Amino acid sequence: MSAPEQLTNLADMVRDRARTRGDAIAYEFEGRQTTFADFDISTNRVANALIGLGVKPGERIAYLGKNSDIYFELLMGAMKAKVVMAPVNWRLAGPEIAFIVGDCKAPALFVGPEFITQVRNIQVQLPDVRHVITTEGGAPEWQDFIAWRDAASGDDPKVPISPKDIAIQLYTSGTTGKPKGAMLSHANFLNLVNAGSEAEKPEWNKWSADDVSLVAMPVFHIGGSGWGVMGLYHGAKGVIAREFDPTKVLDFFEQSGITKLFMVPAAMQFVVRQPRARQVDFSRLKYMLYGASPIPTALLKECIEVFKCGFVQLYGMTETTGTIVALPPEDHVEGLERMRSAGKALPGIELAIIDPDGKRLPPRQVGEIATRSGSNMVGYWNLPEATAKTLGSDGWLRTGDAGYMDEDGYLYIHDRIKDMIISGGENIYPAEVESAICDHPDVAEAAVIGIPDDKWGEVVKAIVVMKPGKQESATDIINFTRERIAGFKTPKSIDFMEALPRNPSGKILRRNLREPYWVGKDRQVN
Repeated sequence: MSAPEQLTNLADMVRDRARTRGDAIAYEFEGRQTTFADFDISTNRVANALIGLGVKPGERIAYLGKNSDIYFELLMGAMKAKVVMAPVNWRLAGPEIAFIVGDCKAPALFVGPEFITQVRNIQVQLPDVRHVITTEGGAPEWQDFIAWRDAASGDDPKVPISPKDIAIQLYTSGTTGKPKGAMLSHANFLNLVNAGSEAEKPEWNKWSADDVSLVAMPVFHIGGSGWGVMGLYHGAKGVIAREFDPTKVLDFFEQSGITKLFMVPAAMQFVVRQPRARQVDFSRLKYMLYGASPIPTALLKECIEVFKCGFVQLYGMTETTGTIVALPPEDHVEGLERMRSAGKALPGIELAIIDPDGKRLPPRQVGEIATRSGSNMVGYWNLPEATAKTLGSDGWLRTGDAGYMDEDGYLYIHDRIKDMIISGGENIYPAEVESAICDHPDVAEAAVIGIPDDKWGEVVKAIVVMKPGKQESATDIINFTRERIAGFKTPKSIDFMEALPRNPSGKILRRNLREPYWVGKDRQVN
């Protein structure tokens, strides 16, 4: 289903889908189904209710809750009122939540049932919050969402919206310093779906009205909110999972006939290792899209055998409104060099590999990945210096990732620039070492960090998770790795863990692994 060309904002998209797909199901959540027509009216009510609270155009509202159809009503309703949604990572501690809600100066905070006590505990730290509304009741002192929404008019608020207006403010994971609010506009989202003609779009990126998409990644992440909006845009049914639960994900396949979903590799591993994964009927599943962190080759092979669908690797970030590079199913061929790449730029996306001075590098030279497109964020909320460091006046965005491109335009990611290890003057990218370790048949996953060393400045240390029931000595794994990569890249020591620490988007928290070794050092390089 292609969208009308005249759409200039996501609020008009909701209106248009109500007109063209009115009786079809837009969202399904825990037995509750909402048609596109009902969703349009509900979002009108949310917009009018926000206006009734005195929330002004351009102000932020905050949402602290798990995935829900109510969240998408709030997100799109806020857009109709020209108000900006700022979803909060519910895995954060109280002070971190208070920081984000305070940073966006939200006059209204919407709270899921699991976080009522937490908000009561931090309410004194939220001076800007004038209204707390619970999405599923449970707090007599605060308003209930359904009652609040339904008391408002269902008429269209008809607030004028420009493509440049901010649609959502997503806070970056904060693996370095305080979280930053990335401002994404209506134009950012529409550029992603409108880039390239329908004929230019790869098959995996085409949608039909029969598609059923699973929204399983958290909505405070672009992989949750962005994916949920993408399905709505294409008039497809979105099945919303409250949170990622491997056993329930299998239920969704059986009960809802999922055709498309996005998952991070860690989630894919949980699902495919479920004992009944091999009994489930995946015949309706067309494509599994994955990204946010590298995937071990052995895990990908296992997933291909079990799910029997097309696999698409995605590369992008919050600041690029999600995907900018994709590796299509036809390149998922074992032994093919491209299998180790992130893929090629999507239509309308420019890519470059640059040196520290911003000069373009030739093919196969490692540098920082930069990108330019209409999907690059407007900037970081109230952080002009951080914005200028990331987003140049020429429109090029520095991703902070190290990588190279081959002669055919395929992008190979080495690692975060900041995660690079310098040992004896040699640059070592952890992803390369991790890939070599993960080739070991008994290794489930690995993380590589640099630790201080008097002789070399830094040396490589690996933290390894073995597959259930498997055991190897550190020496065996080091020797195995030495056969695959240069001596200076091989780990000098190995620790074994049950599981690696990750943030909600699936990225390994290297800082947590690194910290114990750098205590007393005034910087994290040696």
